[in-house]
Amino acid sequence: MASNPMNFFTTLLLITTCLSYVASFEFQVGDTKGWVVPPANDTRIYNDWASENRFRAEDSVRFRYKKDSVMEVTEEEYKRCNSTQPSFFSNTGNTVFHFGRSGTFYFISGANGHCERGQRMIVKVMAQDEASSTSSNSEKSSAARIRTSSLGSLKFVFTPLAVWGFASILL
Repeated sequence: MASNPMNFFTTLLLITTCLSYVASFEFQVGDTKGWVVPPANDTRIYNDWASENRFRAEDSVRFRYKKDSVMEVTEEEYKRCNSTQPSFFSNTGNTVFHFGRSGTFYFISGANGHCERGQRMIVKVMAQDEASSTSSNSEKSSAARIRTSSLGSLKFVFTPLAVWGFASILL
């Protein structure tokens, strides 16, 4: 069955205008330094790094380390550097932690004595509406996001109208 070229281009236009994207970024914790015990005079290095970035739900952080581990813990466990009941634990040396929601996340090293020496971090993940208003109101936040997200990925999401348009091409 021959199809009308005008229908094809109209449908193609529908698909491209209804196709939306959701950008998620992967941040390298500590930039090039990675996840290591900080120098004695710089114990806030990870919290400073985290506060300079804007994290959103669906973003990820990558921890690179040697002979160490990373744990996600509660606020109380973070304050006490307690690693007995983490909600997340990894010791692979190359750990990716995905933020599936907004909120505050607390990370500590699981290696003995490392947390007490400053190898810990608080990450605040913004809600989508909060992230949008912050980005439009702050040049620094969007610049920091682009600069620090060296490993970014782009996800495409089809809207129902785009799926309908694509189906009409095939039919």
